[in-house]
Amino acid sequence: METKKSLEPFKEFLEQSRVPLRMACITRQGWPLVLSLWYLYETGRIFCATQKSSKLVHHLERNPRCAFEVAGDQPPYRGVRGQGEAFLLPDRGREMLERLIGRYLQRSDTPLCKTLLARADDEVAIEIRPLRIFAWDYTSRMKN
Repeated sequence: METKKSLEPFKEFLEQSRVPLRMACITRQGWPLVLSLWYLYETGRIFCATQKSSKLVHHLERNPRCAFEVAGDQPPYRGVRGQGEAFLLPDRGREMLERLIGRYLQRSDTPLCKTLLARADDEVAIEIRPLRIFAWDYTSRMKN
């Protein structure tokens, strides 16, 4: 496991992976809350989107510290996880949602896409700025 301060060495993995990001925030009661979000890697940061009314937004408004992980559940096991700060970007919610739909759905004519876009004005973009990063790759150990 490596500790780094930049996601750039993992750019290719983050751009190619289509698994959702697991994000953890801290609730008002002090408990961690983990949830899955579609993500987009760009310029050393991770971007997601969610509804303005979500519990995640309320928790991040109170405490921007978060943790994240991008890792598949199938061999060969590899991934990136870390800790950082989350910044809410209400003005970029619709744009980010549209970009995430393009990344994960590739088509805009699906019922899911139509449902998501119908609520796009209530989306908030989340920018995760990593502070600590850990990565692992067991590909070479799992070739057979």
